[in-house]
Amino acid sequence: MKVGGPFGYTTNRLIILLFIGHILVTSCVLYFVHRASASALEREQRELVNESRGNLLAEYRNDGFAGLAETIDQHLANSDNRDDVILLTQPDGNPVSGNLVAWPTESRGPRQWTVLDLYRKDSSEPEPIGMTISVLPGGAQLLTGHVLTSNEQLARINRTAVASAIVFAVPISLLIALIVAKVLGYRIRSISSVTEAVRAGDLSRRVPLDGTNGAFDRLSKDINAMLHQLESLVSELRMMTDGLAHDLRSPITRLKSVIEHAMIDTQDDIALDALQKASTESQTLLGMLTIALQISRAEAGIGRERFLPVDMAELLSDLVEVYGPLAEDHNVALTSSAPAGLHPPIHRELLSQALGNLIENALKYADGADQIELSAETWHGEVRLIVADNGPGIPEHRRADAIKRFGRLDEARQTAGSGLGFSLVEAVARLHGGSMELADNTPGLKVILTIES
Repeated sequence: MKVGGPFGYTTNRLIILLFIGHILVTSCVLYFVHRASASALEREQRELVNESRGNLLAEYRNDGFAGLAETIDQHLANSDNRDDVILLTQPDGNPVSGNLVAWPTESRGPRQWTVLDLYRKDSSEPEPIGMTISVLPGGAQLLTGHVLTSNEQLARINRTAVASAIVFAVPISLLIALIVAKVLGYRIRSISSVTEAVRAGDLSRRVPLDGTNGAFDRLSKDINAMLHQLESLVSELRMMTDGLAHDLRSPITRLKSVIEHAMIDTQDDIALDALQKASTESQTLLGMLTIALQISRAEAGIGRERFLPVDMAELLSDLVEVYGPLAEDHNVALTSSAPAGLHPPIHRELLSQALGNLIENALKYADGADQIELSAETWHGEVRLIVADNGPGIPEHRRADAIKRFGRLDEARQTAGSGLGFSLVEAVARLHGGSMELADNTPGLKVILTIES
């Protein structure tokens, strides 16, 4: 999770998602309550209309058409029934009794529950009326209904309630989202700070536990177990590499010394030539062993404790001064450029050696090159160190082979070299939290080291 400043980009997205989710849940609940209450009210009104319709039909069966008309007038005269709507008509459609102005033209014949806007006799505006229609023997029709003012009132109440709930839900949802994001951000920052410290070489750091045994606590335990194992492996590697350096370098150095003494004592030209070749190979082997050990130690993160801020302009200038005479011998101009005030924390000796290897590679393999430029620049919050020549370069499809450990573009291996130069440079770049890239300098090769600033 990317966390920057008080809140990172991912944290902001989490806040937005939580906020939107809470608002959606609140809206869905309110909509469900609205629909459920409206449905319950409608069922109640339908039951009232059906009950009234049943009573009127029973009155018709007992007292006939005239008795039904009289009962309707009496029913409507009662103030308790002011929301009831009834209309009784002759077979020809003429009204006999009721409180509707006229029979609704949309409804003919028997019909179950229907809602229409109709005019009552004492109303100047149409009203929503839920009704049923029954056809009596002989063709007369009976409309029984109820004014749905309660539905309108409920809808208004619900709209007000929803608006009020949303007004209160917005700040509450935002507060909940901020609290959740802050808690998650705190836990993630605690993990991130530990991983950054480990990358910086402090393998003793561990993620704090809160004792809840929750998901984050279990993740923290797994990370701590991994870090403990990593610390043990790196400690073993340090002991092994130190021992290996002592155990192998010493006999090779003694071998080289014996060869050199033999070269002094021999008078045989053939033997002297053989000893000279053996001395050269022992020196190459010693150099390969040194570089391999440096790569292993860099990949294990050994050396981060020696990081100090270094002026890049001064470092590149020193490299030009050191390798300048060698470049002149190859008729190559070695130059450097870097902005003032660029002081990233680095391992000066290792980074200088990596850049020196790149200069030597360019002098050795960039046939026809007459210029090598060292430069430093800032790039998206990081520092880029560039070694560029104007030689033939490396084809894009061969660059992956060039950076492999012991990788050689000269498949016949007629050119001297260990095939570890780019591997060391890449390991040093990773030690500094960065990477190495081979690019086209049009013409020539551009090696870019990106390191943390």
